[in-house]
Amino acid sequence: MTKVNKTDAEWKAELTPEQYEIMRRKGTERAFTGKYWDCHDDGMYRCAGCKAELFKSDDKFESGSGWPSFTQPANAEKVASEVDRSHLMTRTEVLCADCGAHLGHVFDDGPRDKGGLRYCINSASIELDEKK
Repeated sequence: MTKVNKTDAEWKAELTPEQYEIMRRKGTERAFTGKYWDCHDDGMYRCAGCKAELFKSDDKFESGSGWPSFTQPANAEKVASEVDRSHLMTRTEVLCADCGAHLGHVFDDGPRDKGGLRYCINSASIELDEKK
């Protein structure tokens, strides 16, 4: 159950067209085009829709995929997952547990020394709250 409950019209009014397409319609940005794929700043990555704390910059790594990649969520209770069978594949979709926004997908090809997971996240679905 999601904690943030907004109408489709409210989401459209609050999000940019790109964010709406990705976060509410389960789209994706093109690889190597998002704001955070090559960002190395310190801080907390929050949901662009509801501001929930999702990923720490300390857990971000260079995956070569063209999307921001993380080894784990900052708080497992804030990140949900479900099976995604779209595009003739079976993957694990990653969602914000608080507002239900589509964030990206998680794969098992991450760094082995850090648990082996790669949370592949769309830049449009997150915002970096930089450490000051």
